[in-house]
Amino acid sequence: MRRIELVEPGGLENLFCIEQDTPSPGEGEVLVRWHASSLNYHDYLVASGAWPVADGRCPLSEGAGEIVAMGAGVSQWQLGDRVMALFFPQWLEGSASAETMADFAGDTVDGYATEFSCLSADSVSRIPRGYSFAEAATLPCAGLTAWRALIEECHFEAGDSVLIQGTGNVSLFALLFAKAMGGETYCTSSSDAKLEQIKTLGADHLLNYQSNPNWGTEIHRASNGGVDHVLDVGGSSTLKESLEAAKVAGHIALIGGLGGFDAELSLFQVFIKQLRLSGMAVGNLVMQEQMVDFIDAHGLKPIIAREFELANLADAFRYQEAGDHLGKIVVTY
Repeated sequence: MRRIELVEPGGLENLFCIEQDTPSPGEGEVLVRWHASSLNYHDYLVASGAWPVADGRCPLSEGAGEIVAMGAGVSQWQLGDRVMALFFPQWLEGSASAETMADFAGDTVDGYATEFSCLSADSVSRIPRGYSFAEAATLPCAGLTAWRALIEECHFEAGDSVLIQGTGNVSLFALLFAKAMGGETYCTSSSDAKLEQIKTLGADHLLNYQSNPNWGTEIHRASNGGVDHVLDVGGSSTLKESLEAAKVAGHIALIGGLGGFDAELSLFQVFIKQLRLSGMAVGNLVMQEQMVDFIDAHGLKPIIAREFELANLADAFRYQEAGDHLGKIVVTY
């Protein structure tokens, strides 16, 4: 089987495709033939060497494929079942803990840039009905992050307003989910062309943050006193404006650090507005299963920008690095 390994000290030139024997599942395990993965910002940090991992680590935190063998004691799956991976393979339910987050796909443990791997039968979920493997591979990180932010953290309801920052993949999924739930969306981007594209997805209010540097204040005004929820993906580059945009007793879900992780925080605004801030990273198996049920019920589909073959993973990361795309970059095997 083929497998991608990242050799120290990292960097796209140190991604190598090797041949390796196909493993056999042990008790309670399934052998999955992976057909697709997709790229996330964390995957890029790992591959570029900005986020160090063990020498020889197999990258990529999302995967979709089919079960081709099962170990003793596995009863919940059948051969041929189409499944997708968990970002945190040990986090099945409940709140996050150091133990459930210890295994971090493509980081502390091997990821899914491989044709086959064995994992616990509990560490996969079914994929949505009618989804291709490429479509399903977009969900376990970006899709689930957006789902958890809206459902678990925001407690989003029909009629709620939400500020969705940028046109990255978490933001695109958040837009799809929020509109399907009957929400009002305020969307920002530095690209007028991308704003026009997401308008076709149902975005209600559009704002170019580059030409409107005080965009938080502008959104606060346009929403008549602030939005109910903010999905902050920029960290240090966006938190100040997120605080401005939120209404009194609003909520900010901290889900990214695209602009840096060391943010200055105005405690006065947090106090006087009585804001709730919640930090989060992806979600658990139960959340993933609930997301799949919602996708089935509403017929939602992800946006895929481009597909690359596994052996061309470095080129896929270079395409991601350019930042001109809209939608998920998928790697197929």
